[in-house]
Amino acid sequence: MTNAPYDFAVKMTGIGKAFGPTKVLDDVTLEIRPGEIHALLGGNGAGKSTILKILRGVHRPDAGTLEVLGKRLTEHTPDESKRVGIAMIFQEMSLVPTLTVAENIFLANELKTSSGLIDDSTAVDRATELFKSLDVDVDPMAEAGSLGAGQRQLTEIVKAIAQKARVLILDEPSTALSTHDVEKLFAFLTKLKAEGVAIIYVSHRMDEIMKIADQATILRDGRHVITAPLSELTLQSIIEHIVGKQSRGLSGITREDTRRDNILLELRKVSGRQKPIDLNLSIHAGEVIGIAGLLGSGRSAIARLLFGIDPKMSGDIVVAGKKVEINDPAAAIAQGIALIPEDRLRQGVVLEHSVADNISLSVFDRISKRGWISQQKWSDLATEKIKSLKVKTSSAAAAVRTLSGGNQQKVVLAKWLASDPRIVIFDEPTAGIDIGSKSEIIQLIRELAREGKAIVVISSELNELLAACDRILVMSDGRLLRDMHRDEFEDPIAGQHTAAGNMQFAERKLQTTLQEVRNNG
Repeated sequence: MTNAPYDFAVKMTGIGKAFGPTKVLDDVTLEIRPGEIHALLGGNGAGKSTILKILRGVHRPDAGTLEVLGKRLTEHTPDESKRVGIAMIFQEMSLVPTLTVAENIFLANELKTSSGLIDDSTAVDRATELFKSLDVDVDPMAEAGSLGAGQRQLTEIVKAIAQKARVLILDEPSTALSTHDVEKLFAFLTKLKAEGVAIIYVSHRMDEIMKIADQATILRDGRHVITAPLSELTLQSIIEHIVGKQSRGLSGITREDTRRDNILLELRKVSGRQKPIDLNLSIHAGEVIGIAGLLGSGRSAIARLLFGIDPKMSGDIVVAGKKVEINDPAAAIAQGIALIPEDRLRQGVVLEHSVADNISLSVFDRISKRGWISQQKWSDLATEKIKSLKVKTSSAAAAVRTLSGGNQQKVVLAKWLASDPRIVIFDEPTAGIDIGSKSEIIQLIRELAREGKAIVVISSELNELLAACDRILVMSDGRLLRDMHRDEFEDPIAGQHTAAGNMQFAERKLQTTLQEVRNNG
């Protein structure tokens, strides 16, 4: 930690904020020292994003004071926050899809030639250097709209880094990143920390927090719960502070055998335009398979192909013993296939529409007659799904944008479960949601398996795959290299450990497997 003429890079005292009748923050204090990585934790709806948006100047506080680098801020605007050295990577990605990666990185911060013109060539060179400093491969000339979720996330990170901020806020920065890219990000953050940059790190991934953070502040229901060094907190105590009660997290989920004899989905030497390549795969009714691999391994390509978004170039898809052609999402839905996409904001929900409207999107034909929607069926469906999935919303008529990330994801789940699919594909199902909601979604996945559905889970969170899945497939460069039963990750002396200890053992073994595949590839 470097010396500075002030004790705190950020000092927020007594912060209060309400949206209409809803009080989101109530007397919250947050203090971040220079050269410190400070974790900001809490469940969905705890107030984390709101207090960070106040710091970034997106929202004005209703009460309290804010000091940055020893000076009190009186103007609460994005321009003022940027001027004093604050940069933020938002959970909701802010890239302009029609601009190139380099143009996005220097948007509103354009590099100029000596004659005052925008210097695109230097921007590309500088962007290349920044990606190189993170040791990742993203083309600065590519249009942002053509990037996968992981590359968009890396571009967001580089965009913030390019501002040379003294306070860097990262709101769920690793949501779409592979474990390998997270390690690279952590190495870079350690460099920034040594340079005296104050880093606020928000993540629902507890393993990341325990690895990277020096200090943690936990919020619950808009109020401050605790601030303490990570050395004084255990994973169990963090979870208890977040959820307000004792919880074993993902290690407490039971995975009883639900597999049945009949094969619901089979892929025979299936290849896409680029990925996957010659994929052979069978999934039984009641079975949950997980797909692991690095960014670009072809995990999401499988989901897109099965749902008819990307074309199948060769091979056969067999559903319930019958060879089918899936050329578009409508054909996939007709075969009883549902996809929970990795990017819920762009692909999963219509943010300005109501919770009820979003839930009914997949079944308009079932709740309408001669083109007219039955208001009773529409209302009954929304009420049922809100109750069964425990969606926290003021009403079924509330806009989805007013919900927390975890509850938005539950709306996506409700929409597709309303169609009663027999094959469900989950692509990063718990991205950006809290540990309590994660457990609920993994338990839901196991419940769907008990009902006899075939489930595919694509995730970069290894403990999530281990908690949810019966088999785990390891992909690399579009090819399936390993097909392993979950039991292969068990500790042979598991009886001597706690459930959490067994999960940690399994996670280390799966991580070793991924490392072997990467090295051999």
